[in-house]
Amino acid sequence: MPTIPLPRDSARAAARTAGPARVATAVPAAASTGVAALLRGPVRQARVLLSAPTAVYLHVPGERTAGDVVGILTGDATRLPLGCVLFRPSNGRPLVGVPTGAVAEVGGGRIVVGDLAVSAAAWWDPRPRLPGGRPALLPEGVRQLRNTLYGEGVPHSSFTLPGLPTGPGGPLAALRGAVRRADLEAALRTATRLIGLGPGLTPAGDDVMAGTVAGLVLLGHPAADRFAAGVCSLAAGRTTELSAALLRHAAAGRVSAEYAAVLRGLVGERPLAPAVDRLLAGGTTSGRAIALGLCTAIDLVERTTRR
Repeated sequence: MPTIPLPRDSARAAARTAGPARVATAVPAAASTGVAALLRGPVRQARVLLSAPTAVYLHVPGERTAGDVVGILTGDATRLPLGCVLFRPSNGRPLVGVPTGAVAEVGGGRIVVGDLAVSAAAWWDPRPRLPGGRPALLPEGVRQLRNTLYGEGVPHSSFTLPGLPTGPGGPLAALRGAVRRADLEAALRTATRLIGLGPGLTPAGDDVMAGTVAGLVLLGHPAADRFAAGVCSLAAGRTTELSAALLRHAAAGRVSAEYAAVLRGLVGERPLAPAVDRLLAGGTTSGRAIALGLCTAIDLVERTTRR
């Protein structure tokens, strides 16, 4: 019988570059509208940034931009504005057994990574709808947030975050000085010192800026868009892909469900204390850093309005 030679080298190369195997049935999830364009668009190749027990983060390259990030999150993870949230908690094992850099697919209505496929069975909006263009915050609620974050009776100048320099010459001290003067330009200059500062996929300095940017946008500061554009521009090439993506979402007013719950508590729409506790409990430093950013935004809005 005649034999047909197989292109072995070509077959091996195709196996190395092929995307993940398609899974017959996709797991349902509640997807953020912040990543709707990625999910509903054409199928695109992505790569794994991190696979952990509560989340898998994927980077999707862009043709003209640095790309974007989408996450698959378990029900007990921080509900980030770029996430598709599964209807189950984590079980202590990595969500998907794939290494960093592994190939995945995003688009066509679902995400496929390793042996996991996820489709959007429901949608949630990560931008909280607050009353009025410049919502009025309850003074007692703002005091409660500050006391819980800083500690009752503790001066704000003593507040520190792991991984960030302390002392009068540190970036947090410079940020506090800019807030006291209601100087948004000086606050933006501190972003050059904070962006990318600290360990992890979302450095603490980025989290402070994300909380500040989102607060200015959602609370209606007149220069919020300019400040947000400046921060996002600074983040390009200075920080991680996940952190830069979260800053872009913050610039559009899209925040985690925990951050949104605190804002709703500050306008009297829901209980504040449990919302603050959940926000502060997020991550090693992320929750406290984001809360610091929110307090910074509140102070800037109050002082700008007063002037």
